Parts: sequence; structure tokens; C-alpha cells
Amino acid sequence: MSEYILNMFPLVEEEKPLFESLMPDAVWEYPGRSTVTDEQLEKATIIMGWPKAQEMYKAVNLHWLQALWMGVDDYLEPGILPHHVTITTCAGAYRQAVSEHMLATLLSLCRKLPQYRDNQSKHLWKDLGTVRTIHGATVLVVGAGVIGSAFAKLCKCMGAHTVGLKRTVTGGVDGFDELDTMEHLDERLPQADVVALIVPHTPETVHLLDARRIALMKPDAILLSDGRGTVLDQQALAEAMNAGHLWGAALDVTAPEPLNADSPLWDIPNLLLTPHVAGGIRMEVSRKSAVDFALSNFRRYVNREPLVGVARPIVPR
Repeated sequence: MSEYILNMFPLVEEEKPLFESLMPDAVWEYPGRSTVTDEQLEKATIIMGWPKAQEMYKAVNLHWLQALWMGVDDYLEPGILPHHVTITTCAGAYRQAVSEHMLATLLSLCRKLPQYRDNQSKHLWKDLGTVRTIHGATVLVVGAGVIGSAFAKLCKCMGAHTVGLKRTVTGGVDGFDELDTMEHLDERLPQADVVALIVPHTPETVHLLDARRIALMKPDAILLSDGRGTVLDQQALAEAMNAGHLWGAALDVTAPEPLNADSPLWDIPNLLLTPHVAGGIRMEVSRKSAVDFALSNFRRYVNREPLVGVARPIVPR
């Protein structure tokens, strides 16, 4: 039986033949996320892109989902997809976009730009005093993966000392002066001038940075959160910052999303909120990187090689 493939990636016309040439006998369809039909979902054996999780129960013949994003939490929820369906993420495709966003928010906090923007809206011309630099600072990256590595390299270019934490350490990772395991988070937090959270949502990472660990951070440390909102105890952060702890914080992810209108995070002057826009298809380099990743993974699939970015183990064909 030939494959029935729904490619829902943001392709330009000249990219479609690149996929089709790898499996010319397959049936290829290119529906949009909002225009895909029930019949297409039912026939699909492979889906590439960002289908609506609540509609995936219709994909009864599916055996592989190549997601457009790195986060696939919605598809991993019970009852969304059968356990035999392999799910792969777009691992690393958005490293440039996310790492640049993180650096931009970090420098904004160092220079008090959010507060100056607040003053601008009030037509208030006021010098806010001391600012910071990351030259000579210790930057602790909790989650020394592809994005963490890209961010660390940017920080190193500006003279920072970079420390990465990951579950296991088997060798060096580009961009880091030091590597350590996650078990040493508590002892590393008091040493850091900047703490960047870039870890996925798992049962182990929920409120990884809680009130106790926020208290371990330097009083003038800067916090960045760009992985998943559940990793940070937001109430504990709000209480700590309202009490004067931390120089500032920048959150691109929250729990829930959108952030509740009554959340205390909205009103903290030295806290910068962005609505989960660090990654995604907002730059051509990100779109192209995601398409190239999917094409490479599909080539691996055709050649029966191990897939990259597996979020749920593959079942042999």
C-alpha cells in the first residue's frame, strides 16, 4: 500500500518536488491547517506540519507525525494519538530565532529598556540610573541543547562565562565554558548573574524553578524563560520580584497561554512579557530551516534510517 502524505509545512512551490522525488509513488496532498478535510485525515499515513490536535482522532491510518514545532505537548496528551504513532519534532530548526530573541530580551533588561518604554508612554524624561552588562557575567543555561548552545555562543561573543546544565554530560557542547548535570542546579544558581530556562515540559520539569530555587538566585540576577511556561512557578516569581528580588526577568512562555488577565506578572516593571513569539515562522531563515529539517527526516524515513527529534519512539514498519 502506498503512503498517503499530508504535507502541511509552509512550503514554497519549488520545495514540493524535493519531497515528492523521495517517494514518487506516494499520494501527496498539501492542505492548510484550517482547510484539511476529514477524508484527508482519515487516509493519511504520514502528516507533516501542525494539524489541530483535537482533530487527530480522525487520522486512523497514521503512523508518523512530523511536527512543525519543537513543542508537541498537545499531541502527547492521552487519547489524541494511538501509541503506535511516531511523533518527531522540528528539533533545532528555530535555534537562531529563539537565541536571538533571548539575547535581545536579556540586553533590554540590562539597559532597563522596558522601564524606559513605560516612561515614554507617560511622556516622562527620567534617567533610571545604573545599568548592566553581560561582559564578565556568568550565564547559566538550564537546558544545554541546540537552542541553549546557540544562545551561549551569542553570550560568549559578548564576553560572558557560560555554564550549561543537561541531564547527562558525555562531552563538550559548543558555546559552553562549563557543563554540569541537572542535579547540580541548586549549587549553580547562586553563582549565576543570568539564568536561562530552555527545557521542555515533562513531569520532572514542572516548577523546576520554584520559590526555593528563585531564592537561591542572586538578588540582582536576571531570569529568562523560553522553554515551557510550566517550568517556572509564576506566582513565586511575582512574589519574589515584588519584594525586590532579581534585577529583571523576561518570559516568552507562560502557563496558561494566553496569560490570565489578572496575573500579577503583567504589572511588574522590570519583567518583560512576550506572547510566545521567540520561535515560529516569523523569519525566512526559520521557515527554511524547518522545511530543511523535515526534508532531511523524510529522507531518513525513506532510507529506513533513525529519525531525528523523536518525541515518542518509532514503531518498526
